[in-house]
Amino acid sequence: MGDDEVDELIARVNAGEAGALDALFATAYPALRELAHARLRDGGCHGGGLHTTQLVHESYLRLAHDARLRPESRREFFAYAARVMRELIVEALTPDTHVELQRPSQADEVLRVHEALAALQAAEPRLAQVVEMRYFGGYTEAEIGAAMGLTERTVRRDWEKARLLLLALLK
Repeated sequence: MGDDEVDELIARVNAGEAGALDALFATAYPALRELAHARLRDGGCHGGGLHTTQLVHESYLRLAHDARLRPESRREFFAYAARVMRELIVEALTPDTHVELQRPSQADEVLRVHEALAALQAAEPRLAQVVEMRYFGGYTEAEIGAAMGLTERTVRRDWEKARLLLLALLK
């Protein structure tokens, strides 16, 4: 899967071409599986019973019905997909979903991190975006800088500041 191929499919999706979204997901499917597997592993509690394939498919359904899906590049698309996956994992961990949790203490930790990220988003949106792209999207500082129009040094400083703020919010 090349960046140009994904960027072309994203442009076709944004132009409203029939079938372009399905083609985009078919092309991006292996990378989305890797991302989902990483998100479930990072959550430490298997996403409230979700499996990699389920998370990818649920993400597809959410993204396919979201009128806000208007990423302009591969990086934006995968950052958006990572955010949707995080939201799905958090939803699976909430008590009102009737999902039986195997490790409640880890589920609580995932929910606390989600709440801390929401607070960071409200206070410092750029820092929250750096965290989402780096931690949830797996992007390097150079890739984040290119996507956000920042220098690597600024991304590094934002990452350090975000980590400190999140640690304070989690105490």
